[in-house]
Amino acid sequence: MKEVWIVDDDEEMGQAISLMLKLLDCNPKHFPNPRPAAQALLAGGHPDLMILDINMPEVNGLDMLEFIRRRNEWKNLPVIMLSSEAADVMVEKALQMSADSYARKPVTIEELEKAMSQAFYKHIMK
Repeated sequence: MKEVWIVDDDEEMGQAISLMLKLLDCNPKHFPNPRPAAQALLAGGHPDLMILDINMPEVNGLDMLEFIRRRNEWKNLPVIMLSSEAADVMVEKALQMSADSYARKPVTIEELEKAMSQAFYKHIMK
């Protein structure tokens, strides 16, 4: 069972994504902001996938993605960016920063499953 960490300041969205992940046979863990997720990584946590909301107060998802990609031990961690941003420029920025996939809120279980498949496929091919 894959462990998936969700970093999203929207509690309802975190719960909805957690439920979808359970239906996809994953073990979800929700973090309300990047700080506790970063602390969990630094403490030795090792998720199989991270889902990062882009728009969060204080530390946003792009900052968290940059933090992950700068560390050798996490550079191959599959990451999906999640946002209500409709602008293609945000999609491009996230992908240029080495996000593996992108999904827009509100996400359906089919879209989430597709984004997960894309993220895992990219890491298999590396």
